[in-house]
Amino acid sequence: MKIRVNGEEQVLDGVATLADLIAVLELAGKRVAIEKNGEIVPRSRHGEERLSDGDELEIVVAVGGG
Repeated sequence: MKIRVNGEEQVLDGVATLADLIAVLELAGKRVAIEKNGEIVPRSRHGEERLSDGDELEIVVAVGGG
């Protein structure tokens, strides 16, 4: 499956949901915001939100600072 993540094409196999993608990108446990095809996907739906060929995602990782 080909998707675009933060403007870069990714070819992924075995990735079905946003939660799967988060694990593959080693972002599990981090505070992330995900936009899929122009719509914000709440964290509560990451496990059920399915990915499809051609999806466009923007992923932002929250970083604390002081």
